[in-house]
This record gives sequence, C-alpha cells and structure tokens, in this order.
Amino acid sequence: MTRKITLLAALTATLLSPAAVALQGTANAQTNTGAGTLSGTGAGATPNAQSTAEATTGATTGATTGTTAPAGAAIRQAPQLVVETMTPDVPRDPATEIRISGSFVNTGSQTISGIRVRMHYASQPFLRRADMQAFANGQGAQPPAWRDEHYLQPGTLAPSEKAPWEFVFTPQQLSVSQFGAYPIMIEVLDAFGQQVTVQRTFLTYMPQDARVPRTRLAMVMPIVDQPRRAVDSTFLDNGLPATMASGKRLGNLLKIAQSTSSAKNLTWVLDPALLDDARAMGSPYALKTKDKVENRPADVSVTAWLTALHKALAKAPVVATPYADPDVAALVHNGVDDSTKAAIEAARLVGRDFLGRDVVTDVNWPVNGRIDYDGLDQLATDGVDTVLLDEAALPPVTPPLTTPDASATLNSVNGPVTALISDPVLSEALGADISVPGSAALNRRRFIAETAMIASEPVSAARTVIAVPPRRWSPDPAYVTSLVKTAGVLPWLAPATLDAVKQGKGLAPVRSDLTYTDQDRHDELGKPYMKSVRRVGRRADLTAVITTSQDIDVFDPALLRLSSSAWRGRGEAAAPYVTQVGTAVDDRIRQVSITGNEQSPLRTLAGTNGEVPISVRNSLTGRGSEVSVRLKVTSEQPRLLRIENYNDEMTIMGGQNQTVRVPMRVLASGQTTVKVQLMTGDGRRYGAPVELTVRTTGYTGIALVIVGAALVVMLAAVVMRVLRRRGTRRTTTAAPPRPTSAPAGNES
Repeated sequence: MTRKITLLAALTATLLSPAAVALQGTANAQTNTGAGTLSGTGAGATPNAQSTAEATTGATTGATTGTTAPAGAAIRQAPQLVVETMTPDVPRDPATEIRISGSFVNTGSQTISGIRVRMHYASQPFLRRADMQAFANGQGAQPPAWRDEHYLQPGTLAPSEKAPWEFVFTPQQLSVSQFGAYPIMIEVLDAFGQQVTVQRTFLTYMPQDARVPRTRLAMVMPIVDQPRRAVDSTFLDNGLPATMASGKRLGNLLKIAQSTSSAKNLTWVLDPALLDDARAMGSPYALKTKDKVENRPADVSVTAWLTALHKALAKAPVVATPYADPDVAALVHNGVDDSTKAAIEAARLVGRDFLGRDVVTDVNWPVNGRIDYDGLDQLATDGVDTVLLDEAALPPVTPPLTTPDASATLNSVNGPVTALISDPVLSEALGADISVPGSAALNRRRFIAETAMIASEPVSAARTVIAVPPRRWSPDPAYVTSLVKTAGVLPWLAPATLDAVKQGKGLAPVRSDLTYTDQDRHDELGKPYMKSVRRVGRRADLTAVITTSQDIDVFDPALLRLSSSAWRGRGEAAAPYVTQVGTAVDDRIRQVSITGNEQSPLRTLAGTNGEVPISVRNSLTGRGSEVSVRLKVTSEQPRLLRIENYNDEMTIMGGQNQTVRVPMRVLASGQTTVKVQLMTGDGRRYGAPVELTVRTTGYTGIALVIVGAALVVMLAAVVMRVLRRRGTRRTTTAAPPRPTSAPAGNES
C-alpha cells in the first residue's frame, strides 16, 4: 500500500510540475549537508558529473518558472536534515522506548513537495571502530533494514520552511539485543523515490545483565588565552573583559568549571599568564593605543571572573602550561633554549600563588600535540616527564584492530618520558563546533557510541583513553557540561586525570618514531619574528645580570609572552608587543649610566700622574633596584696616556651615585680620548660608552726646575749680600783713627 501511495504521489508531482521533466535527471544527486563527520548532517554518495550538471540546470529552470518542484530536483543549496534529539542516551531494556526526532529545512530557492523520510538500521552492532568511521563517512553499505517511512508535513515546503519528523521504536522492534553501537541512518527521499540527503548517527544499547571492563577516560579542559600586555601594567589589548563576559569564550569556560567542579574525569590545563593579565587588569592599569597611553581604572569584572575561577578550581586537578604557553619547538629551533625552564618555573610560582597549592608542571602539552626530539630533550632537561601528544605525532606502525592504551614511552637525553596520546575521534567530539544545527546531538551520540565500542572490544587489560579539545576552543557550556556528566555515569567508563595515567599492562602497539613534519616546522613562530625576540632578549638579559637580587628577572615574563604559541601565524599582531618590550628594556638600561660628561667632557692632567673622577648614576627604584657593574676605562693613545690599576667593581643602591677615581699616568703632552664603558660581571658591555677628552702637559717638571733655579739665584743673591755686609763691617773695625791736623801758625 505504501509503495502504491508513493508511486501515485510521484506521478501526480510529475504531471503537475512543468519543470519536472527537465529536473528528473537530478534525482540521483545525493547531498551532504553536514559540517564534517561529527558536526553536521551525514555524507551521502557523491553525485557524478552528469547529475551535478543536470541539478544545476534544473535549479535554474525552476527558479525561472517559479513553479513547485519535487525535492532534490530544484534546490540551489543542500537541504538541511537535522537530528535534534535522541533519547535515552543508553537504553538498557528491550522494551525501552527510543525517540529520534528532528527537522528538514528547505534551504533552496523553490518550493518543494512530496518529501518522505525513512529510518534505516542494523540489528548487529559494529565490530570495529574503523567500521564506525566508514559508516559516518558514508562509505560502505548502508544499513539494510528500514522502517516507518512517512511523508513530511506539510506536504509542500516553501524556501526556508521547516518540517518536523520523528521515529519512535524499541530495541526489541529493531532486534537489537547485544551491548554495542548500532548504525542509524535517516534518509530523505523526493517524490521520485530518489535520495535527497541522509543523516547518520548511532544507537548505543547495553542490556541490564551486560558486564564489560571499564575503560578509564580522561578529559582535558584547556583555559588558554593570548598575551594582552607587553610589560608591567601596560596593556596593548583591552579585549580581556569582553572575552570573560557571560556567553563569551572565557566566560563559557568559567561556567563549565563551575558546573563540573565535582567531576572526577577532568584535568584543567591553565596558562598562568592569563591569571597574571587578569590580576594586572584588576588594578589600575595603562592601555597603549597607537602613540598614546591612557590610564584606566581597575576592571571589577575581570576580578570577579578571576575570583570565581579560583573557587571553581579549588579542588580540581590543574596542569599549568609553561608561562604564556610558549612555542617550545620554536624556542629550541631558534637558540632560545633557556626560556623553557624560566617559563616552567614562572608557571609553578604563579599557579601556586593563584590556587594556594602546587600545580602540575611536569606534564607538558606541546602546541598541536606535536614535538620533535629537540623539543622533547629540552622539556625533559627542564623537568618534564610527561607529554600530551596528538595521535598523528606518534602513530602505530600498522592500524591496530582494537583501541590501544593512551600511554607510550619515549626516550630523551634525560631518560624515559611518558607520552599520553589523545584519541582523535573522542577529542573531536568533545571540542566540536556545535553552531551547526543538530551537531550537538550528533556529536553526543558519537561520543557515547565510540566509548561503548572501545569497551566492547575483545581486550581484557585495562586501558585509558584521553579526549583533548582544541587549545583555544570556544565551547558551548551546556553541551560540554552535559557530555562530561554523561561520561561520568556511563557504566563502561571510569574517571581518570592526566597526572594519574599509568602505562597499561596489555600488549601495546608498535608505534613509529616521533613524527614532526615540514608543515609542523613551518607552523612554528617564524625565524624573522624569533630573531627580533632573541635580539630583545639579549638586551634584557643584561639588566638581569647586573641586578644583585638573583630571583628577579624583570623582563622574563614579558619575553615569554612574546614567545607565546598564540602568535603562530600572527606575526603582525605580535610586532607591537616586541617593540614595546624592546623600548622598556632600553629605558631600563639607560637608568644605570655614566654621568657628568655632558657638562664637562674635557679633563686636564698636569704632570706625570693624575686622577680622573668618573661617576655612575643608578636611577632605578623599588625592589630589585640595586645593581653591580664594572667600569672599564680605555685610553685610545696608550703612548700618550696610560690607565693605571684601579678597583673597577661598583655596587650601587637604587637612586644613588658612586664615583671612582681612575689613576692615569702622563707619558707625553697632548690631547687624547678616554673611553668609559659600563660592563656586566661576565664581561658584556652595558649601555653606550662615554668618551672623555683628556689634555696632558709636561709643565710640572719644568716648573720645578724653574722654581729651583729661581730659588738658587735668590739664595745666591742673599748670600752675596750677606757677605758684602760682613766684609764692610770687618774693614771698618781694623783701620786706626786718623790724627786731627793743627791749625796753621802754631809751630812758632
């Protein structure tokens, strides 16, 4: 009877539609309306070139005439078949009512009619996960049995109009009796009985008396963002409050953390740099926009998010990425190896300060789950003993018949390292984009069915599987929370956390060596960008070397933010951060400098020996402001002026000056240049050199001769004068008195 009705409807549609004759060739076109294997409608058979061309022609004709055409004959876009609900998740009794419902939307430009929907199924479960994947991809035979074919109502669908559908049945009616995953295919047929589109999903059934070994399931929940400030409290991006708002990415992650705080199968992977940025924005901060800096008040919404996250993760297992989630592979390949250790230590300190307890830092999740042996060796040397990898990074040599344990062992220069390998299908289901209508239900069904298939495999040894979503995912809180809670109650799963995963005792598959492709290398932070980071890093290291407080490296967090994996493929967005950090480094270097040369660059030395005072100013303030430098003074003309030995070490408190008197020996008269350079303790130049002009004279020796000669002459004159006076006195004393002559005429 059903077949007669179908044929009658087809004949009626053919007679009533002027475009039908021109459109019949499109009936064989089978449309894939999905957004991938896990997040959209299922794939149908690919139409051949002829049917594709006919479909295009038919669509054009129908649009021109404006007539009603049978479904599949005149649709510009793929009709959308949506599976919206399927309940219950896991029926346990043969008589349990199972309900699958959804809708069909005419996404074309013409009205369609005569649409039928049919459900296909199989009474035997899948035997391998590979068979499930082939079914989801539309490969292989479709489920042989079908039931409950019926027409969609209303009978005609205008463009964008939706028609609901529903199937209700029991496991017993489908002859489903074993534990496992079963195929379900929803098929839409046009008025000619040709397939328009299909949707594939899974039914999981577990009898009450079934006993299966539990598979340990660990689910990773990353909270990783991008750097939003360069140094200190100066932000270059003000987008953090927006992404923390309710309904936005970080806001949704907070909601998941709050809703799953008691879940035992979650491990949170947290970037401590995000916490640092949030705390900085929770106080008054500066925002640099183009060429100006604006002072902003503390953002209370950011503080509220941070407080709520602290509460939600109070007892949850937390793995901290190295600070700012650096691109470890790029760091190693560009000679910035020491940054990884600094990032891990910074993560440990920030994580402990935030949660009030230690966080796990010896588990590392490389970018995209890929790392080569250079990066692995660096991580192992810096204390990492476990890496979380994508399956493509360590694939089995031959495809295994059953799901292998997630754990494997790698050898590094520092000894064995445990590799935890994520399951690609479970990871895709967990991190799926469910913005496509119906994708939430499909991904949920796939996740449940895949884990049931793993549990039903003929393996007696306990195994662990790991689901890892994309690093900077934007999850739907309702979907993820529901999936986490469902996984927590499925009778064939047991909860696990990353730090508790141990290598399985069963026979592990032989895996290939670490796979790191040319494309992986290309995806790293680029060499020109890393060169600029390395250049800034070398200058920043000078400021750390002269700081006497060894636990303070002022620019380490800033440099790690420059090395964040968030900048992959975003060099232009990262460039302002590099510039800002470089400017801050240069400003700090200038805070410790040689002073006094501006007012008096000329020094004069008279004589063969002399001292030139040289002052160094430390303008730094606050914690870590004390510095230790050395003073190097060099004469450009050693034959004219020689620098004598002096104490070149100086330790200067913040905000103070210190002067060194440098002894110099004059070898000849003239003028020369003396170069004064601050040096670090390990012999590197610090800041720009200062040049002093020194004028030397030989006047002091000549002056002594002249003065000496003058003294001799003066002394001789004094002696001669004294001798003359003495000679005069002696002559006067020795001569007798001369007689007085008698007056003339007294002789007679």
